[in-house]
Amino acid sequence: MGSGEIAPPVTTRLLDENDVAHLRHIRLEALRLNPDAFASSEADWLMMTDAEWRRHILDNRIFVAFRGMSPVGIMGYCRQRASKMQYRATVIMVYVRQDERGFGTAAALLDFLTGHARAAGIRQLELAVRADNQPACRFYLRTGFSQIGRVPAGLCQDGYDIDEILMARRIDDPRLQSLSTDKDHTA
Repeated sequence: MGSGEIAPPVTTRLLDENDVAHLRHIRLEALRLNPDAFASSEADWLMMTDAEWRRHILDNRIFVAFRGMSPVGIMGYCRQRASKMQYRATVIMVYVRQDERGFGTAAALLDFLTGHARAAGIRQLELAVRADNQPACRFYLRTGFSQIGRVPAGLCQDGYDIDEILMARRIDDPRLQSLSTDKDHTA
């Protein structure tokens, strides 16, 4: 885009089984550009077949932020399956492109995810984040998550143990009911 042009708005939507190409594009970009931020590696995901990518979409709720037609961020959740834990979900695959950071894209993705999760009957979001990823830790604390624990040596990368911080956020507070639950959302 040239100077003076207005960037198209960021829109967020839930992926479906026809969105394998979008998921593959943004997920592999995230793993390639920010390998330290994830438990999985790019090599783990490069080996997946289209059917495995599609199964990942169907087994989870994955949201992608688009600027125009280009995916610029991703965030999803995986609902607990045990009957006494189905009110809980784990936030997964959080990534926003470097040039989109600081403009509210991650917060918009989280708001959209939260609204969708709440509408699905989820009352608590949980996540694990590397203890040395301070920008992510600050983001989660700023958006209502609380630290609930720490896993010593939760990850092992290149022979080094890295602690993980466990966080949770209740989302069943009636004062928070105004978040969008539409399939498409504009940030």
